[in-house]
Amino acid sequence: MKKINIDFYRRDNVLLIARELLGKVLVTNWNGVITTGRIVEVEAYNGIIDKASHAFGGRRTRRNEMMYAEGGVAYVFLCYGIHHLFNIVTHNKQIPHAILIRGLEPLLGIDEMLVRTGKKQLDNSLTRGPGNLSKAMGLLTSHSGSSLVGNELFIADDGFTIRKNDIASSPRIGVAYAGKDALLPYRFYIKGNPFVSGKPK
Repeated sequence: MKKINIDFYRRDNVLLIARELLGKVLVTNWNGVITTGRIVEVEAYNGIIDKASHAFGGRRTRRNEMMYAEGGVAYVFLCYGIHHLFNIVTHNKQIPHAILIRGLEPLLGIDEMLVRTGKKQLDNSLTRGPGNLSKAMGLLTSHSGSSLVGNELFIADDGFTIRKNDIASSPRIGVAYAGKDALLPYRFYIKGNPFVSGKPK
């Protein structure tokens, strides 16, 4: 398993990066406790021109400031005051592209994931949906700004390949407020994977 280098994140095409994240492995290593999961669902957010993005129109707040960082860091925000949502910042500094990780297939550290989530046994809900996966992987808003090429939090390539026909796209979930931008096919997922969250209506 090889850690993805920083150049992967600093390219200008957020949709391409999002698609290429499918099949890669998200790794957390908190105090020697390692958990890993294969990325099976993502959503791309195309910066200041994307009405679904926190940075639409160049908006900057204390919460979203990390989106303007150099690509290759985490952006973790709190949704509804409950769910910690893990995003990957891409592109160059001051260009707020980001990719939300929506679904993971758990690989290593499942027992620890169950403890973190309070679940008794593994089922699809463990890492299905962005709030669930963050809880299972131990990702919190305090990790916002963390490097994705360090030793505690990173994404790796273990040689897993996906056929082009096994990748699907759709509009993003829960962004109806974005008007016509809500219809953009910026959600990518691996067809048939049980850890992909609910399809949009």
